[in-house]
This record gives sequence, structure tokens and C-alpha cells, in this order.
Amino acid sequence: QVQVVESGGGLVQPGGSLRLSCAASGRLFSIYTMGWFRQAPGKQRDLVATITGRGEINYADSVKGRFTISRDNAKNTVYLQMNSLKPEDTAVYYCNARVGVQTFWGQGTQVTASS
Repeated sequence: QVQVVESGGGLVQPGGSLRLSCAASGRLFSIYTMGWFRQAPGKQRDLVATITGRGEINYADSVKGRFTISRDNAKNTVYLQMNSLKPEDTAVYYCNARVGVQTFWGQGTQVTASS
């Protein structure tokens, strides 16, 4: 099985920064896609950013220019650097790993941007 564990969430003031980490372990292939999603109360879970094993990246329009996704394949870890955080970024952030035909999700980490 594959396990996905997020870390790095917390409370920051608007305009602040956080870096989230997501470590995947278990039965992983050498090439797979990892991504970040977020879900605010009463809202659907939306894509934030994805990165393929080849380094191809996609961002949601709402975070372009503020968030940066990266990965360390040797560590099976993906990162999300979040700068210039806004109150509307407040949500539970979930990491996933897409391996073959399966998708594995972490438990989520809370990010709150509030004064």
C-alpha cells in the first residue's frame, strides 16, 4: 500500500508564508504524479497544483505567482511553498499521489490565513 503524509500547516497572518511537505511511501513506481488540493468548509475539494514525475507543473489560476510546487524524487516528497497568503486560502490542504490507476490521499493539514 501507499501512505501519504502532509505536514507544515498552521496559522499565519495574511501576507505571510508557509511551506507544506508531503511524503509518500510504500509501493511506488519511479514515475508518478503528486498534487495538492484544498477544501474550505462547505466547499468542494479543488486542485491547487500538480507536478508529474518528469517535473511538469500545473497551478490553479488563484494561486499562480504566489505558490510554488516542487518535488524531490529521491525522497518521494513534494513541497508547496505558499507566499502572500490570503484569507481565502484558508482550507484543509490535502496531498495525493497518483500511481498507475490508483490515487492515494493524505489526511490533510489545516492552513489558516487570518488576522
